[in-house]
Amino acid sequence: MALETLSVPQLELEAVIGFNGYVFSGLRVHPDREHLIYPLGCTVILKRIKDGKQEFLHGHTNNVSCVSVSKSGSYIASGQVNFMGFKAAIIIWDYAQRKIYAELLLHKAKVEALAFSPNDKYLVSLGGQDDGSIVVWNIETKQAICGSPASAQSSGHCLAVQYSNTNDNIFVSAGSGTLRVWELDLPNRKIWPTECETGLLKRIVKLLFQISDDDQFIFCGTTSGDIMKITLNTGRLSDCGPNKRKYSLGVSALRILKCGHLLVGSGSGAFTLCSTTNFKILKEVQLVKGVTSIATRGEGQQFFVGTEAAQMYRFSYEDFKAELISTNHNNAVKDVAIPFAISELFATCTEEDIRVWHIDKPIELLRITVPNITCNSLGIMADGHSIISAWNDGTIRVFAPESGRLMLIIYNAHRMGVTAIAGTRDCRRIVSGGGEGQVRVWELQHQGHRLLETMKEHRASITCIKIKSNDKECVTASSDGACIIWDIVRFVSLQRMITNTPFRTVCYHPEEYQIITSGTDRKVAYWEVCDGAAIRELEASQSGAINSMHISQDGKHFVTGGDDKLVKVWDYMAGAVTYVGIGHGGSITSVKICDNNRILVSTSADGAIFRWKFPHPPSA
Repeated sequence: MALETLSVPQLELEAVIGFNGYVFSGLRVHPDREHLIYPLGCTVILKRIKDGKQEFLHGHTNNVSCVSVSKSGSYIASGQVNFMGFKAAIIIWDYAQRKIYAELLLHKAKVEALAFSPNDKYLVSLGGQDDGSIVVWNIETKQAICGSPASAQSSGHCLAVQYSNTNDNIFVSAGSGTLRVWELDLPNRKIWPTECETGLLKRIVKLLFQISDDDQFIFCGTTSGDIMKITLNTGRLSDCGPNKRKYSLGVSALRILKCGHLLVGSGSGAFTLCSTTNFKILKEVQLVKGVTSIATRGEGQQFFVGTEAAQMYRFSYEDFKAELISTNHNNAVKDVAIPFAISELFATCTEEDIRVWHIDKPIELLRITVPNITCNSLGIMADGHSIISAWNDGTIRVFAPESGRLMLIIYNAHRMGVTAIAGTRDCRRIVSGGGEGQVRVWELQHQGHRLLETMKEHRASITCIKIKSNDKECVTASSDGACIIWDIVRFVSLQRMITNTPFRTVCYHPEEYQIITSGTDRKVAYWEVCDGAAIRELEASQSGAINSMHISQDGKHFVTGGDDKLVKVWDYMAGAVTYVGIGHGGSITSVKICDNNRILVSTSADGAIFRWKFPHPPSA
């Protein structure tokens, strides 16, 4: 990726919609009490609590797996995953400068957890199960001091580390059947472990535990749904609870408050305030999906909670009521649609739902949910009065974009699911494609719909449909390696472009004398519309398929996105990359340029939506 993008200027990232709720303790509050810190893909995001303004820390080459903030707030540390056989980087960020302070490379494949010492002297890092080592780093010299296997051979994998609150030489590690207190012996460059004694109690401490402010006790949340209380000095079990009602699906997040109470989140979404003496539940709220992060602000009068549903909540200690402050997709975004000639809103679709977002203030305006089925594709009609959507149950659904009301439903539109959809400019017809390879044209009527024609020439699923501006022709791309231009007045095929790649996407040039296609062969191909002749071919990616493509309104530039996780802006005539966008942590699934050439929106398989500043202003 570095070689491919070395000499190309980078796109300016303006806003991000997304939060990786599967990173345990990934949501943090900075000690300045003004910023939330959380990971998404390869990016660490700083979000101002007051007005939602975002800043981005770019530097990782793969998904961020853990985040830690120093007690003073001077540093942020983030670790990443990498491919087997490669080293996974840890980046220490200078918070004030918003720049990389140090890049540390030792762990293989994954950095599991990070923790700063109380006086910002050291950083302790834990490698993933393919690495299994703990390393202590000197922050000032940016060098490793020493390392050790994280757990005994007879124990399971170590999953978490936490530093003492008062002593730079003491930290604790925990995991599957392992709980150790470590002491740093700086003169001899060694770390010495002491095993904690839990007696007959065998538990898995999964990624979370907390040390009390006075360093007297360690509180460990377990996958069994209870909390172990261990005396730090002696390493012995002091208490365990609750005895009767354990936390369903295990304790998945834990935080000690200054007042002495515990905040506990479970895998089932239960979020509670409980006593540290007898673990009695004092207050409880049910959230959507498992709780993975609890971050306290200041003295703990306010705290923030992140869940697996990629949602963030704000609580106050007094009333203990959940205020939803951020909603995001928690699985792959399948498609994005921007209304014709209106660049204030856009819509995305994923498993079970369609969401409408405000483009300038990236907030969710509307959510349309259809349980247990997946929306494969969507479009917004040119008049802006309806959202058309293609679903894997073989149904086409049309919704009102303001209320989300179901306006029209076409059952059994395609036998193997509806895979692509497009609407005509006059808003009277819909063209749909299915998993069986059929292309169907539907007429929208005042009180329903009518099937005009079924066109059968493709032999595999339709991946993309684009309609000509005069509403008389359309082009379909299919995974059978064919791209067909259809007359949708007489319902016959006009041209057929065939190659040995499953096509993923196709676009008309705005002047409509050429089309461009791309697919799994990593190439962008230009074709003549009149005779289907191939004009040129560009090598668009060094790794992975091109999944989506869109041409600017003036036809001078187009943008691509695919499995290489890069957003690329191209000069149409020169066939050269002019800008590249780096930041997505998953395969890019869709890219769209808004009609005024001001904004570029890209979505990815990890649920992220990125809004970029489009670098080429519209032609005068």
